[in-house]
Amino acid sequence: MITRRKLIAVALLSFASLGFAGGTGHAAERFDFTPQQTGRVRAGKNPEAVKAVGANFRFVKQGVFTVGIVPFAPPIATYATDARTVIGSDADYAQLVADALGLQLALVPIAWADWPLGLASGKYDAVISNVGVTEQRKEKFDFTSYRLGLHGFYAKADSAIRRISEPKDIAGLRVITGSGTIQEKIVLEWNRQNVAKGLKPIEIQYYDDDAAITVALLSGRADVNFNPNAPQAFQAAKDGKIRLVGTVNAGWPLKADVGIATRRGSGLAEALTIATNGLIKSGKYTQALARWSLQAEAVPLSETNPRGLPNF
Repeated sequence: MITRRKLIAVALLSFASLGFAGGTGHAAERFDFTPQQTGRVRAGKNPEAVKAVGANFRFVKQGVFTVGIVPFAPPIATYATDARTVIGSDADYAQLVADALGLQLALVPIAWADWPLGLASGKYDAVISNVGVTEQRKEKFDFTSYRLGLHGFYAKADSAIRRISEPKDIAGLRVITGSGTIQEKIVLEWNRQNVAKGLKPIEIQYYDDDAAITVALLSGRADVNFNPNAPQAFQAAKDGKIRLVGTVNAGWPLKADVGIATRRGSGLAEALTIATNGLIKSGKYTQALARWSLQAEAVPLSETNPRGLPNF
């Protein structure tokens, strides 16, 4: 039986054969899919963060920071070429937090649907897996913000489009986005505002997979792709065929952060926030994001239980 892990391993081994996992060259240095992760950024112990851990909090395993993580896709989290080791931006960040707490790191691969129950039942100390902060989730969990939730506009590398930062910038463009998604709602609202002002409407295009999106963009059938930033940033850095022309917060017109989820009132969240702010101040945090080409998603300050997206 061919498992999902084996399929990922085959894909990553093919990727490595093209020179992007180890070896020489700029792209190889930026994206290491080997299990050793020799270039992973590490940090020192943060006594203030250690002291902030609640007196009644007990780690799942003494001396270990046990983290649930969903290995769904690079650059956020995926499997290394051994099909066992979890790597990616969230894995790197989890390591930094463990370092700051003076603990070893144990990453527990999980399915997305399982993280709330697993966390609530104490299977892991925290979940670091691209979890967006929402008011509904805050009813059961505490959060430490560590990355912006961004959607990105990406154009062909030689496109005449230079910058998209507000609704008028997409007037008349052919825009790829995902059907039934938050990003679709954003571009539809931007288009509504434009049309109301007499500007040209956009043409929205939908595709079933990433390969079709890439072909449409590179062939000139579409002007920009507006979808989650992280995978597009990864693709842009990998092959240089597309480039970022603008980002929009996923919570627009509000702000959506990605956060470490911990059990509500467990006494760990504030320590994680202190640890993260120490990492931001030291520059280790930015270095780790840059390793996966996600600098655009850096937060200037980590917060405990920031305002999340409202319940709809």
